[in-house]
Amino acid sequence: MVNQYRELANERGIQLLEELDNSPFHILSEPDMFRSILTNLLDNAIKYTSSGGKVIVGARVNEPYGEIFVKDTGMGIPRKEQERIFERFYRVDKARSRAIGGTGLGLSIVKHLCELQRASITVESEEHRGSCFTVIFTLVPSSIE
Repeated sequence: MVNQYRELANERGIQLLEELDNSPFHILSEPDMFRSILTNLLDNAIKYTSSGGKVIVGARVNEPYGEIFVKDTGMGIPRKEQERIFERFYRVDKARSRAIGGTGLGLSIVKHLCELQRASITVESEEHRGSCFTVIFTLVPSSIE
């Protein structure tokens, strides 16, 4: 799925990189919901990162969880705005959002899909330095794999 965004990133002059844990792992997630989460996070990361920047998609085990993250070197989110970014229709920079499109629903959808799967999402961001969104899923017990 990441490869679907590689061409878009290249067109915008953005490096799209992957950081995957060495050992594969399985998370408890519904495939279509997982795709929607990753699609929204990748779309935002590319949208809010300027040419010359980077977007990194990664996965790692942090027992008993599997973490999927999307990190960018984009515009970042001011600390005072971070608690509201998962609200429906909320936009940090209204002028820029209008210019690049979007409805302000993407992150609220991601949050809702995480809740439906008993996953959680966190954000670490610094203005003008980028953001990292991490989705934390429960690992499938090895006896079920």
